[in-house]
Amino acid sequence: MTDRTDFAAVEAELADRGFTRMAFELDKIESLLDLLGSPQRAYPSIHLTGTNGKTSTARMIDSLLRAFGLHTGRYTSPHLETVRERISLDGEPVDEGRFAATYREVEPLARLVDERSAEPLTYFDMTTAMAFAAFADAPVDVAVVEVGLGGAEDATNVIQAGVAVITPIGLDHTEWLGDTIQDIALAKAGIIHKGATVISAAQEEEAAGPILERCAEVGATIAREGAEFGVLRRAVAVGGQVLTLQGLGGVYEEVFIPLHGAHQAQNAAVALAAVEAFLGAGAKRQLDVEAVREGFATASSPGRLERVRSAPTILLDGAHNPHGMAATVTALQEEFAFSKLVAVVGVLGDKDAASLLELLEPVVDRVVVTRNSSPRAMPTRELAALAAEVFGPERVEVAEEMPDAIETAVAMAEEDVPGELSGVGVLVTGSVVTVADARRLLKR
Repeated sequence: MTDRTDFAAVEAELADRGFTRMAFELDKIESLLDLLGSPQRAYPSIHLTGTNGKTSTARMIDSLLRAFGLHTGRYTSPHLETVRERISLDGEPVDEGRFAATYREVEPLARLVDERSAEPLTYFDMTTAMAFAAFADAPVDVAVVEVGLGGAEDATNVIQAGVAVITPIGLDHTEWLGDTIQDIALAKAGIIHKGATVISAAQEEEAAGPILERCAEVGATIAREGAEFGVLRRAVAVGGQVLTLQGLGGVYEEVFIPLHGAHQAQNAAVALAAVEAFLGAGAKRQLDVEAVREGFATASSPGRLERVRSAPTILLDGAHNPHGMAATVTALQEEFAFSKLVAVVGVLGDKDAASLLELLEPVVDRVVVTRNSSPRAMPTRELAALAAEVFGPERVEVAEEMPDAIETAVAMAEEDVPGELSGVGVLVTGSVVTVADARRLLKR
């Protein structure tokens, strides 16, 4: 069997577990990892939670660690194009052969756990166990692990990491985590374990309370954005921005990141502090500035204000909640001088679509609503009705399929534009699934 066919078979078996099925029971993943010989104990980890910015921050941490010569494993979700993206070694998704081989090693033991349980292990449980096994097998010097959902009861919370990172917390996944920011923060603070160092982005007061209480409870040390570290200065640059960052160990100047927006500058400050904490930098010891610059310069975050075409410019952005969309809109206003911008929007049914559209309205001339490939996608008719209320019916178009939506948006962006197309653009947004669908079409 070729790697390709075996990988396809493995993908199908994983999908049979229910791609979106949720079950928060740590005992099953713990049993599976015990049978595998506890691979997650073979290396130290940096664990990330938060509402927005987790994946971008994880990717920056990974890039910085590699700039210091460390072999890294990175586990993030969801994926854009292939499930292999979830499990990266030294910055690259594992290849099909390794992914399939790791699954074949884990699957028979997973079956034993399933036989003893009322409900089988989830898709996410399986990819989590596979990531930990692949990292031990590589072997890696450090794993950078992003939670799937929440923190305390997330399958990744078996690692008990020495460095816990909390990106900004807002309202999202309320059906699982609670209706208030306080409840959500309480769930996310569960990744803080005894003696850990916590790196926290600036938080609303409601979120800061539960984090500080958890730190006190387990004897963790906390470093907070705005107190121990932060962004001192930022300037827009071609293809990104140049930052001056206050780290735990000192000031790092002339740091270029090829990513747009104040939110990415904040993510960079959090990533730097996490790596400083991991490598033992602090009040008396600063990291090598050249290595920090190299790590940030090579960082990437696909699907986060990612430019995939020019003339007209097509940007992909996975903002799917009000906090994320507000950051995207601010970045569009500050860093892109569009004379005309058309948005393609597809959202999941459980999201606050009205708020997303309201945030987009001031920066977008027209909107094309569509449906993404998720079974949980909001129907176009429902989304179109919301969009018409926010934008007015004359500024809203409907396209059931993504290829048609992009084509319509490009035509609308180019309409009545004399000569140069440099000031016109298309933004595809509303969901990571929407971005993934568009990326498959546009990155060919």
